[in-house]
Amino acid sequence: MDINNPAGFGNRFVARILDLIIIFIVTGFISLLIYGEFYNDTNFRPIDILGFIYALIIPVFWYGYTLGRRMAGNRIVRVDGKKVGIGTMILRDLVAGIAYILTLGIGLIVSAFMVGLREDKRAIHDFIAQTYVTTNPPNKGG
Repeated sequence: MDINNPAGFGNRFVARILDLIIIFIVTGFISLLIYGEFYNDTNFRPIDILGFIYALIIPVFWYGYTLGRRMAGNRIVRVDGKKVGIGTMILRDLVAGIAYILTLGIGLIVSAFMVGLREDKRAIHDFIAQTYVTTNPPNKGG
């Protein structure tokens, strides 16, 4: 396992905030077109799943980046050096999300400390999916 230039807590946090802002604005405008209102926190609508799909699919096709990650300068990679695939992203986002819910958020707090304190900056979801977040650009030739 060769982990190079792991992204720290601040960098990963900024990327997540940027992604949340992007998701909120895009889904808000789509919601405005479809439902006539930009935001509704009382009813679940199919449009609400777009953010999850964005986080799951975009890194598979864009070398581990999302728009927020690209702006913050980090991306998700597998510890074996291969590109992340849909299975990796499902493990990272869905399975880890379920684990965080089952621990009532304690797992998420532990993950934040892991990213802040560990040398390899890996969180629980990184261990589940065998990934890490790096500031290295992709090797597009490989």
